[in-house]
Amino acid sequence: MSLSDAVGPDAPNPYELLSWYAEMGVTEALDETPRNHFADPVPAGGNGQPRLRPLPGRPAAPVRPMAAAATAPDDATVSAKALAREARTLDELRAALAGFEGCALKATAKNLVFADGNPEGRVMMVGEAPGADEDRIGLPFVGRSGQLLDRMLAAIGLNRKDDVYIANMLPWRPPGNRTPTPQEVAICLPFIQRQIELADPDILVCVGGPSAQGLLGFTGILRSRGKWVEYDTGTRRIRAIATLHPAYLLRRPLDKRLAWRDLRALKAALDGKN
Repeated sequence: MSLSDAVGPDAPNPYELLSWYAEMGVTEALDETPRNHFADPVPAGGNGQPRLRPLPGRPAAPVRPMAAAATAPDDATVSAKALAREARTLDELRAALAGFEGCALKATAKNLVFADGNPEGRVMMVGEAPGADEDRIGLPFVGRSGQLLDRMLAAIGLNRKDDVYIANMLPWRPPGNRTPTPQEVAICLPFIQRQIELADPDILVCVGGPSAQGLLGFTGILRSRGKWVEYDTGTRRIRAIATLHPAYLLRRPLDKRLAWRDLRALKAALDGKN
């Protein structure tokens, strides 16, 4: 008997329902056990809790307590700082991240999204977190936002293969593309800071508000974008600037003129004109 037969001919096709959930970005179950929400309500048991009736032909799933977090947030942050500091190369840092278990995002992500581009490039760009395409492929900025970013770079004569090194504040995709929590950002921050230090670019570009806030302390990307500041890599101070995220520009194309000003400022800085 198939699952479709088990829930009845008039019930929604469970495979189509699961596909719809996936397209909507739903990647987590809210209940500890599977529950048939299309079944008739079952009277409560003696303890006042509803009895869960298993699907016909299938045994009831055992109730298991949710697993506790492997590492407390404070301990995870301390561990992240130690692992990041021990990494002497970008390859070692990538390996440290691959083995790090202190961030819960790793459990729901498909791939570690470490970096793309040329680590020897003069420019390093840092976004917020991977999206669905990035999580699937394992590289940052490869979806529609990445395609726009590539066109933006080409407009000032740059390309990611030769001139730019690209990473994210968080190397794992938050479920459903939700906003990362402050704890998740704090845990991952030592790794991106060390990544910037090891790449040692001439110019740091924070792409989007979360990156600008996490690395430069900016609040309000529309107010802070385009302003040059200094960023301490740990070994030297470099120029840094924030700009609008391509995903935002796809929603607000009129603001591309603001991003174009930032790109022109970046080009002038690379050419030694400002």
